[in-house]
Amino acid sequence: MAISETYTFNPDISEIVEEAYERAGLEMRTGYDIRTARRSLNILTLEWQNRGLNLWTIDEVTWDSVGNGSGTTTLTKGTATYNLRSGTISLLDAILRTNDGELNQQADYRLNRISQPTYSTIPNKLTQARPLQYYMDRKEILGAGDGGVDQYDTITLWPVPDESLKYTLIYWRMRRIADAGNPASNTMQIPSRFIPALISGLAYYIAMKKPEAQGRLPFLKEVYEEDFRTAADEDRVKASVRFVPQIPWY
Repeated sequence: MAISETYTFNPDISEIVEEAYERAGLEMRTGYDIRTARRSLNILTLEWQNRGLNLWTIDEVTWDSVGNGSGTTTLTKGTATYNLRSGTISLLDAILRTNDGELNQQADYRLNRISQPTYSTIPNKLTQARPLQYYMDRKEILGAGDGGVDQYDTITLWPVPDESLKYTLIYWRMRRIADAGNPASNTMQIPSRFIPALISGLAYYIAMKKPEAQGRLPFLKEVYEEDFRTAADEDRVKASVRFVPQIPWY
C-alpha cells in the first residue's frame, strides 16, 4: 500500500467551518452560516491570546520609524518613545544594540522592563545616555473611527538615547494572530498542531449560538479544552534547563 509522502494538509476556512458544523451536529446551508462562523473564528483566536504564551506567535522585530520592523532605522537622539509594530500584544525581551553591523564593535545590552509606577518616579525623564530600561504602554486601539486616532502600543526608553546613529532597538514580541479575512479560501495563521483545537473550539462557539445544538455544549466544551491543552502542552521550549541553588555562608 502506497503512502502520499506529502505533509501539506492545511484546511482552508470553508473546510474548517464545515467540519465544525458537522461536529456540532449541524449543516452549513447559507452564506450567513459561514459569515457568523468566520466572526467566531476571529473571536476564538482573540481568546487564545488571553490564555497565555503561544510560542508560534513570537517573532523578533527591529524598530523603524513607522513600526514596520524593517531593521533599517536606528534610534534618534533625544527621542524616548517609539511605536511598537502593529499587532504587538506584549514584549518578552528587548535589547539595545550598539554599532549595528560593525564587526568588532557591535554589542547587545539587555534592557530591563519597568512598570508605569516605577517610570513615574524617575526624577529626570529627559536624561540622555545609553538607554538601560524601558516602559511599555499597552494602548493599541486601531480603526478608532468617529474622528478618533489610531493608537499603537509604545515603548519608552530611559535614559533617552544620546546619539542618533549608534543604537538599534530589537525586541521579541508576542503578536496578534491574523484575522480570518473574507475569502473562504484563506487559511488560518496557526501551526498544524493547533488545527484540531481550532476546529473543536469553533464547533463549541457555533453550538452556543444554535438552539438545536445546545445539548452538545458540555461535550464540545470538554473536547475543545482537551484539544487546546494538548496543543499548548506540546508548544513549549524543549531546551535543557539547569537550576543551581545559591546557599549563603553562615
